[in-house]
Amino acid sequence: MMKNLLYILFPVFLLSSCCQKQPMDDVVNNALKFAEKQSLLLAEKYADNDTVLPRSFEHGENTTSVSRWWTSGFFPGVLWYLYEDSQNEKILDYAKLYTSRVEKEKFNTKNHDVGFMLYCSFGNGFRLQNDSAYKAVLLQGASSLSTRYNPNVGLIRSWDSKRDIWDYPVIIDNMMNLELLLWAGKNSTEKDYRAIAISHADKTMENHYRRDMSCFHVVSYDTITGLPHVKQTHQGYSDESAWARGQAWGLYGYTLMYRETRDIKYLHMAIKIARFMIHHKNMPEDMVPYWDYDAPGIPNEPRDASTAALMASALIELSGYVQDKRLEKEYLDVTEKQIRSLASPAYTAKLGENGNFILMHSTGNYPQNSEIDAPLTYADYYYIEALMRWKKKFMN
Repeated sequence: MMKNLLYILFPVFLLSSCCQKQPMDDVVNNALKFAEKQSLLLAEKYADNDTVLPRSFEHGENTTSVSRWWTSGFFPGVLWYLYEDSQNEKILDYAKLYTSRVEKEKFNTKNHDVGFMLYCSFGNGFRLQNDSAYKAVLLQGASSLSTRYNPNVGLIRSWDSKRDIWDYPVIIDNMMNLELLLWAGKNSTEKDYRAIAISHADKTMENHYRRDMSCFHVVSYDTITGLPHVKQTHQGYSDESAWARGQAWGLYGYTLMYRETRDIKYLHMAIKIARFMIHHKNMPEDMVPYWDYDAPGIPNEPRDASTAALMASALIELSGYVQDKRLEKEYLDVTEKQIRSLASPAYTAKLGENGNFILMHSTGNYPQNSEIDAPLTYADYYYIEALMRWKKKFMN
């Protein structure tokens, strides 16, 4: 019980101090400077192992992955964002090095997360370097991802496992991989990519969401009828609960769908999801959600900093699309509180600690007892993205 209480009391205590008093410009700049130092330490740790990518830090030890693991592209993406901010050539060298380790996944047709793997790494690299070789990797990756689309179902298949339970499983996380397809549709002559992304987003909107605008984690479809036959969770507390990061995947995903299509239905969807998340009765004061909005032990439940980072990044972008100034202010107020929280000692590690990851207190897969109260490479990625989006919007 005492350990669980720290999830609540420790952040609140620390947030009452320095980070809440500093000007926001200082909070963001200091956070980016620290992130660069910490990430350089992590990059140096695995510089000579050409198959390894950072993943997490559990039980006092770093955990890593090979390129085919879904999180492989996030650390290269962190380095690209940090290079964009500082123009540090050493960061650039590491960004290129770690990005190269993911390249072979451009041929991966067995994983729906090719978008995560390649767009966060090669996508940011191409945006900043305009390297034609990077573009070729992204286009090949989009081609591989598109093979997982079934036109009868109208969605991209997520997993190939548990066929005794799921016929054609689709997870809310898959909304994030649509960005690669939408980019490829604009940067090639292949028009099906955009159509696939739109179909997937529309079907997800239709079948993943409940009346209160919370979403299921997993929906499995009958490949003959194209209709859902199972709706449940894999990483949340229960089939009917609101797994926090899943809600954030949807918020971010429909925000990017509006950016790329300007279809107003996606904007309305993102606004509704944001309302559910921000105003939920179990949202903590520091705006860093518990791992599941309906976890039974709240307030004695682990937080998920990765959800807060995702929310912050998405809400900054969403704030630029809404016409209602009250909503714009609300989104930016929430984002500011989340960035201040994450940048504080309550969630930011000390230099050289936490396995050299930036943020503490994320929750990977609670039901599987995996990466609980641990750093996560994607928490760092979306946190740095949020800092960069804030800086570009208000400080440049």
